[in-house]
Amino acid sequence: MKILLVYPQFPETFWNFKHALKFIGKKAGNPPLGLLTVAGFLPRHWELKLVDENVTPLTETDIKWADYVMISAMAVQKDAVRTIIERCKRHEKKLIAGGPLFTVDAEEFPEIDHLVLDEAEITLPRFLADLEQGTPQHLYTAGPAEWADLSQTPIPRWDLLEFKDYNALAIQYSRGCPFDCEFCDITMLYGQRPRTKSKEQVVAELEALYQQGWRGGVFVVDDNFIGNKAQLKDEILPAMADWQRRHDYPFSFNTQASINLADDDELLDAMVRVGFESVFIGIETPHEESLTECSKVQNKNRDLVAAVKKIQRHGLQVQGGFIVGFAHDPPTIFDRQIEFIQQSGIVTAMVGLLNVLKGTKLYHRLEKEGRVLEESRGKNTERRINYLPKMPWEVLLNGYEKVMTTIYAPEYFYRRVREFLREFNPPPSKKLHPRLYHVTAFFKALFLIGLCGKERSYFWRLVGWSLLKKPRVFPWAIACSIYGFHFRKVFLEGTESAPVPLTAPDTSPV
Repeated sequence: MKILLVYPQFPETFWNFKHALKFIGKKAGNPPLGLLTVAGFLPRHWELKLVDENVTPLTETDIKWADYVMISAMAVQKDAVRTIIERCKRHEKKLIAGGPLFTVDAEEFPEIDHLVLDEAEITLPRFLADLEQGTPQHLYTAGPAEWADLSQTPIPRWDLLEFKDYNALAIQYSRGCPFDCEFCDITMLYGQRPRTKSKEQVVAELEALYQQGWRGGVFVVDDNFIGNKAQLKDEILPAMADWQRRHDYPFSFNTQASINLADDDELLDAMVRVGFESVFIGIETPHEESLTECSKVQNKNRDLVAAVKKIQRHGLQVQGGFIVGFAHDPPTIFDRQIEFIQQSGIVTAMVGLLNVLKGTKLYHRLEKEGRVLEESRGKNTERRINYLPKMPWEVLLNGYEKVMTTIYAPEYFYRRVREFLREFNPPPSKKLHPRLYHVTAFFKALFLIGLCGKERSYFWRLVGWSLLKKPRVFPWAIACSIYGFHFRKVFLEGTESAPVPLTAPDTSPV
């Protein structure tokens, strides 16, 4: 059997760091971990080929070669998925599809021959057994509240991947989140009780990456890495720290977590000892009523700025997600978001308009109210929404524009970088393994930002400040400057800066 595994292309967004990756000569931030894990379930005597469209184009030769084409995707990749399906059907190829996009929107893809939905540990073996018997069905789903046992998850097939194309590789430790934010689809897809791999599995996955020759960043893709704090502190982090010491710290890590990470000094210190350098946290909004509205209980009744700064002082860079467009957002929310982002020193501030993801509690609530206009494209940095907001559309759009054009204007951005670096305390004993691409990135930054960029005066002031006042953070000063270059390209200069054709909904009755 010849199986072609295809990962569709992402559109240009904040998240793909397209313009930043050019500084280090990489084509994509992270590999398609889901597809590589699925590949681990397939019989070893089958021939497998992986095409990640974010790295290399899908060719007609690839399609003709395959007996089956397997696709995994998220909502934001929907347009690329349609193109792949059309091309494969022209060659009369059988299609197998799974992942979040198809699990939520299965009925939109009747042309897919076999929909293997929910978690692969449950549904893929059933499909493979039927395929072996010559009786594969169209649809495979998990039962109600049927969640996978992660002890059955195989090590990803890293041998299918060209490591040199990626900025960081990836592992997964857990699925599910103990919190249940109204706009989020994670608990719908993976449940509210975090399920985890064992420390032996985690160490085995690190060893697999190491044996394949990888040295560099590793993204722990969990939607909330600290969902099970006790197991993390007692088993996982000590095992990871021991493995890192024995191998001379070949990896650095980043992940995603909830803001209550700031409540646990022991956990923060343990993560930094392992080699974690940054963490993405959903801040969403500084407005308490909007946090109540979206059930973001973990962010309520706390000083969010102080929590962010505490995490930074422990040695972790905080990347933050922010949303505007909640029903309880007051007209002042845009200025408050700007003020919060600047005060917190969150350099990578991902601000998006609220969009309603299918299947979420928010979707069901607004659908009952007749306020869902269309299916979400999963791309919340566009200037469009898919629901009727409480705030007049023009006010919401103009306010969003104000936030983005302010926080990524050089004056505000570089002031925020300095605020972050003042608080940030990278561990002095951290092992550094410089690569050639770090050197080339440095000189590209000097040229593209320091000499050719409109922000060059801010860049050189930051460089001088970091070298004179806090030399340990100099590498982060350069890295943050490169992030800013990417954000300005995407939002202020790139394709997303053009207004999206959209008929503004009549929000006056709402």
